Amino acid sequence: MNTLSTRRFLQASALLITGFLLSACGKKAETPAPAASAPVAAASAPAPAPAKVYVVGTDAAYAPFESENTQKEIVGFDIDVVKAVAQKAGIEVKFVNTPWEGIFNTLAQGDRDLLVSAITITDERKQTMDFSNPYFDAQQLIAVKANSKVTKFDELKKLKVGVQTGTTGDEVVTKLQGKTSANIKRFESTPLALKELESGGVDAVVADNGVIINYVTNNSGSKFKTVADKAFQNEQYGIAVKKGNADLLGKINKGLADIKADGTYDKIYAQYFGAAPAAAPAASAASK
Repeated sequence: MNTLSTRRFLQASALLITGFLLSACGKKAETPAPAASAPVAAASAPAPAPAKVYVVGTDAAYAPFESENTQKEIVGFDIDVVKAVAQKAGIEVKFVNTPWEGIFNTLAQGDRDLLVSAITITDERKQTMDFSNPYFDAQQLIAVKANSKVTKFDELKKLKVGVQTGTTGDEVVTKLQGKTSANIKRFESTPLALKELESGGVDAVVADNGVIINYVTNNSGSKFKTVADKAFQNEQYGIAVKKGNADLLGKINKGLADIKADGTYDKIYAQYFGAAPAAAPAASAASK
């Protein structure tokens, strides 16, 4: 091959190689499509905290205020009042049968949030717990057998008298007979004291009028009669809360005011006592 032909051959080869390289470089590598990522789950909102349920202590042996029915449900005037108050106050409540002896300790220790158990508001109790506005007016009443000659409280001074431990009845009889009197017979509940009266173990029973009247009415076979005495002071029941719990006390008082204003309280009262309550007498510090 002559020099000219060789030169042309080399030029043609160079052009051919250059074209090939340009073609190879001009083709972009295909980038694989990114894999579809799994959708990120939206952060779930925290579940709302369950509403607080306020535990209500009550000694369910004090009909018609609180007692157990045949299904072991706690029922009564106090129970219906607190249920209505709770509804107005927008709170939930649960009732727990709590023996009278020690009931105030359960409140102080935080085992109970509220107490409703025909509890008389007294100055002494106000020192260790707070009370709602009064919701019931009461007075002590004497129960004796139908043939008894007792006509007034002072005549019980030398007789055997049954009372429920730690109640107003206990207090007034202790003042009458003295702290060391062997004639004061103390029981866990007023119905037990009345059973003792029926059997002749005591001559009289002193307790809140509502409880005495309810028992005498529903136990006609016992042949009891009641004796009232003007010497007994007027008492008022209140719903108790732990000392210093102003928030809960405010809710209770608001609910109580609401059920009195809309007639709910009067309906509950009439259901248990036959008529709407009379005008409230002046309060005095007398106590279940």
